[in-house]
Amino acid sequence: MRMTKLVGRRIKEDPKDAKTISHKFLIRGGYIRPVSAGIYSLLPVGKKIVEKIENIIREEMNKIEGQEVLMPVVLPAELWEESGRYQTVGQELLRFKDRNDKPMILAMTHEEAVVQLVRTEVTSYKQLPVMVYQIQTKYRDEARPRAGMIRVREFTMKDAYSFHVDQADLEAYYKRAHAAYERIFERIGMKNAISIESNSGMMGGKVSHEFMAICDCGEDTIFTNSDYSYKANREIAVSGCKFTKEAPLELEKVHTPGQKTIEEVANFLNLKAENTGKAVFYQDVHTGDLIFALIRGDFEINETKLQNAALVAELKFADDAAIENVGCVAGYASILNIDPKKCRIFVDRSVAESSNLVVGANEADYHFKNFNYDRDIVNKEGITVCDIATVREGDPCPITGEPLKMSRGIEIGNIFQLGTKYSAAMNCNYLDKNGKSVPMVMGCYGIGVGRSMAAVLEQSHDEYGPIWPMSIAPYQLEICAIQIDKEPVKEASEKLYQEFLNAGIDVLFDDRGEKPGFMFSDADLLGIPLRIVISPKTLADNEVEFKVRGEKDSSRLPLDGLTKLIKSKIQDALK
Repeated sequence: MRMTKLVGRRIKEDPKDAKTISHKFLIRGGYIRPVSAGIYSLLPVGKKIVEKIENIIREEMNKIEGQEVLMPVVLPAELWEESGRYQTVGQELLRFKDRNDKPMILAMTHEEAVVQLVRTEVTSYKQLPVMVYQIQTKYRDEARPRAGMIRVREFTMKDAYSFHVDQADLEAYYKRAHAAYERIFERIGMKNAISIESNSGMMGGKVSHEFMAICDCGEDTIFTNSDYSYKANREIAVSGCKFTKEAPLELEKVHTPGQKTIEEVANFLNLKAENTGKAVFYQDVHTGDLIFALIRGDFEINETKLQNAALVAELKFADDAAIENVGCVAGYASILNIDPKKCRIFVDRSVAESSNLVVGANEADYHFKNFNYDRDIVNKEGITVCDIATVREGDPCPITGEPLKMSRGIEIGNIFQLGTKYSAAMNCNYLDKNGKSVPMVMGCYGIGVGRSMAAVLEQSHDEYGPIWPMSIAPYQLEICAIQIDKEPVKEASEKLYQEFLNAGIDVLFDDRGEKPGFMFSDADLLGIPLRIVISPKTLADNEVEFKVRGEKDSSRLPLDGLTKLIKSKIQDALK
């Protein structure tokens, strides 16, 4: 490709709304252009990177017996009604009606569509296991798209779905898919990607893993120990915190006028936050049911853990009226006087395993001192004690006991053991050896393609632009011709360009005749791994200047045998 023909201009200044490295350089380098909030067009260099990522994904999916299909982006709402998700998924699912007034959706994921497909084509245990995958557009109506390609509304995903006769067969295949994902992220040049335990969320299932690209701009919080034997998303991370039981003191009601928050109560009573209990009321968004959660005052409630414990899809904070309806006083609510028949009660183990805490008295301006769960809650029916605490950096690792480290990550892939959540609801069955109809056991495996491109850039760049790995770079080699208006430079550049093309090298030829500084600045923004510079000075020595993107120094290479040498360097980089 010649630069004079390449669509997409380089931009000198950072876009005003770009906060992340990848967003800045993808705009400045002419990879993407915004159409609307969270919706982008891919320009030729961006499309080439995405295609190379997709081809690597295809190769690895095919190695584990994947078969590529293509399902529609627009789906009838009735498929999602079958699975039950049409009612439970929030506004991120874009719903609309077609001209015949039929309810439709724009697919944000394709579990329902693939079940509808497979149940028509696979009917016997003899056909299982089977895995199908697609690389397809999705739409998620994000409330706050951000960071360029990292959080968008329209995006491209590889989503794969496997179908099995039983859980054991799924688990065996799940391991193969996990290994394939590790190979994919290594091949596309991800410098630091880890697999962590995660929350299954709206996807369902009991076992899931997220693949995280570690970088500061990531939206996800990850906890690890030093040897990575423990890795978990903040949503499900647990700590090895141990709580000390002391001799219980006499329960005492104390006057705390106007003191509602943990900080206010602790200061007023000259105590630490860890000596208090924090009461928080939530409501199930879909049913309105009230949920009471109690945790020690120095911890925060992890709402994902609470949702999982309560088996609810979405929570919101309860308003004062809802709290008063169950006989509680906002700011002074207490587990001591609450009726478990009027709300569901969850107690974190930090409260259940601690002693002599200050908790609310369910009376304005009053608290109880020296609350002990085991002693003071005589009837524990309807109360669930579990871990609903958010892990903090420095908390002890549950495996080694050493302090946990907190880092940020971009979710670039996820895999789920779905079980029969969708197949049972949608009658996706097979006939077993005895002729009995049995729901297929499912797995699901996704990779964000555009997000992976952005994540690689976040991990591989300098102050001048991206440093693309050879495996996904838009071009493998760039020719910069200085003073191309001089015949020797033009002749040598054109000859080399053709030789490189004939040798199968993916090459970009900067034939614009720009000044060297301008040319090299553009080259840095394009991040092409190898660069040769041809000028009257180098030609006088029958050489070219050679530079590897990201390295400070350049060197000289002879013109003779140059194509073979460059080809060898590319092959070495792809190993």
